[in-house]
Parts: sequence; C-alpha cells; structure tokens
Amino acid sequence: MNVNAAVAAAAAVAGLCTGVIAMLAFRWSERDQARPTRSSLHTDAVLPPGVDTVLSVLRSSAVVLDEGDAVVKASSAAYALGLVRGGRLSVEPMLQMARDTRRDGEIRQVELDLPRRGTGRGEALAVSARVAPLGSRLVLLLVEDLTEARRIEAVRRDFVANVSHELKTPVGALSLLSEAVMDAADDPEAVTRFAGRMQIESTRLTNLVQELIDLSRVQNDDPLEDAEPVRVDELVAEAIDRCRHQAGTKQITMAAGGTADLHVWGNRGQLAAALGNLVENAVNYSPARTRVGIAARRVAAPGGDLIEIAVTDQGIGISEKDRERVFERFYRVDPARSRATGGTGLGLSIVKHVVASHGGEVTVWSAEGQGSTFTLRLPEAGSVRDRARAERVRGPLPDGPAFDDPADGPADPFVPESLPAPGGHP
Repeated sequence: MNVNAAVAAAAAVAGLCTGVIAMLAFRWSERDQARPTRSSLHTDAVLPPGVDTVLSVLRSSAVVLDEGDAVVKASSAAYALGLVRGGRLSVEPMLQMARDTRRDGEIRQVELDLPRRGTGRGEALAVSARVAPLGSRLVLLLVEDLTEARRIEAVRRDFVANVSHELKTPVGALSLLSEAVMDAADDPEAVTRFAGRMQIESTRLTNLVQELIDLSRVQNDDPLEDAEPVRVDELVAEAIDRCRHQAGTKQITMAAGGTADLHVWGNRGQLAAALGNLVENAVNYSPARTRVGIAARRVAAPGGDLIEIAVTDQGIGISEKDRERVFERFYRVDPARSRATGGTGLGLSIVKHVVASHGGEVTVWSAEGQGSTFTLRLPEAGSVRDRARAERVRGPLPDGPAFDDPADGPADPFVPESLPAPGGHP
C-alpha cells in the first residue's frame, strides 16, 4: 500500500513538472515570436500602415532600421548600391546618423563619397543621405545617387572654361595684331604680315563659333523631324571636295570606293558635316604624301541593314588612353598640332552627337604610327533600297545603271587598294 502511494505521488510530481515546463515553453515561444528576428527583417509587420507602399514607389534607395540598428526594410536599389549587407547597414557614417536621429529625433542630411562595388578602380559613388525618424522606434534612411548629376555638372564647368579659353585666344590675338598694324602704319610689309595673321585668327574664331552653334543643335540627340533619304555617294563627294585644297597642299591622295548607290536616313546637312569632320581630321593629322580613303558598304543587322562609312588614314594614330576620350568636347590628342592646324577640339564631338541623333554609332580603331579608321554606322533608308532592288529586276534606272548588291556577287571593284574594309584594321 505504501509502495502504491509513493508511485502515485511520484507520478503527480512528474505531471506537475511537465505542466510547468509546457507553460514556460509556451510563454517563451510567444515572446520569441514577438521579438524581431532576422527572418522578419524583410517583412512589413512592424512598419506603420502604408509605409511599405510609399517606399516601393520612391526613386531613392530606402532603408528602415529598428532600435537595434537591424534592417527592417530595404529597397532593391539599396542592395544594388551596397548599403545593406547581411541584414545590417554597411556604411558607418549613415549608421551613426541613424543613431543620432533615433536619440534626438532630428532630421539629418549629408553628402558622402562611397567606394563603388565590383570595380578595382578608385571610382567613388557620390550620394546624398537623409535620415528621419519613422514612428517611435524606427528610423528611415533615404539615399540619392548623385554620381551622374556631378558628372554632368563637371562637364558643364569644363565646357564653360574651355569655351572661355578658346574664345579668349583668338580675340586676344586680334587685339594685339590690330595694335601692331596701327604701330606699323608706315611699314607696308609689316602691315601685310600682321593683316595675314589677323585673317588666320578671325577664321579660327569664325570656325569655333560655327562649331559651337552646330554642337548646340545636335547635342540633345533628339529624333530627327526633317529626315529624308540621303545618298552616301553625294556625302562622300562633298567631304572630299571640302578637303581637296588641304590634301593637295600636303600631296595627300584621297580615294573613295565601296558599294555604290547606298542611302541613309537622316538630315543631309548634319550628315555632311559629320563625315566632312572625319575626312578633315584624317587629312590634318596625316603626313605628306600619304593616303586617305573613304569606303561605304551595307551590313546586315538584327534591326535592319546598316550602312558603314569608314574613313581611313595613314597618320600618327591615337594611343589607347586617348581613344577613350577623343569624342569629348575640346579634347585634343596633340594640342600643339591641333592649334597648328586650326582645330577646335569640337569636330569629333559633333560627329558623335550627329550619329546618335540618327540612331547610329561611331567607332574608332587606331594604332600609334599606323593610322586610324573611324567608322560611321547609320540605318539604311529601307524604302529606297527596296525600290532599287525592284528596279534592278525590271531594268536599269532612268538616270543611270543599277549597282549590284554586295550579297549578289564579288566585292565592288572600286574599293581603293590598301584600304581596309569599313571598321577593319589597316
């Protein structure tokens, strides 16, 4: 009897302990569920109503921190900028701002330069960070990427400074030369010499102003409103005629070839200026008794056929570090040589913007001492091409013979010798 009573007492004690343990486990589970965990960092359970929706439409990178500096919510842009790693805010200055704002409730803003992720170069990411309290326990961090805005501002400052310098040089020279003419009024030979210099400087000033006007017209890369089919042969002939005198002075041979009767879609004046700038550069930067060639051909592309126009020279060439910058405004590979030839540093920039506004691209191949090849790729005027093919079937065109498509037979015999295919290496 005593044994049974002891067993019953032991069973009662064991049941009581089990009940206490189960109650404690239940309480502990409730407390653990109420506590923010890392798995709940990307849920909106602790965010005030509507905040998640507002954050999703903001252009800025958004990060919400709790009282323990853990990330409650972060936008995809914040991860892309590298602001959040492993559920924590990885930028120490921003984290300190969040702590200060949580302590006193004041809104803070600062601009920072952050290292760019994924690059081995020392490029910095310029950002503007703004921290504000969000409720009683949370802090909201908004980060705006200012890198592109700063780059544009730097380009604008450089452009203004360069324009001022470029305008000041010929204007100052004209002022000095006019004083020299006045002082040498009794010396006809000196007057003639100074007047010749004044003509050179006035021509340089006129060219600079004209190129600034041309650049302002095309730099927005806006779609063309007055586009029309333009014959490539006519553009090439106009570019050669424009540089014939300079080439003749240096005994440079200019040769044109490639596929005939090609048409591009665009503004004739702008395209003529762009190709003329390339040919003029080729002549100016080539030594005497060399060769400059212009070749055109049609190439197939997924979005429609393109027309390639390549300008090849046997000049001084461009180094690898300069090739990345030759299309920048006022950038010169050889400043001394550019001033000697009257260059303004705007020609290739105009080419780039003209081609972009026509839906094409310009590329450059070059090697120092071997020459350069600049290639324009422009959309073909499809309606003209289709009409030409149809007329080839019916017979020659009324105003002249039809030319074969390069896909129908061998290469065009008019391609100058020693010239590469458009875009190729010499």
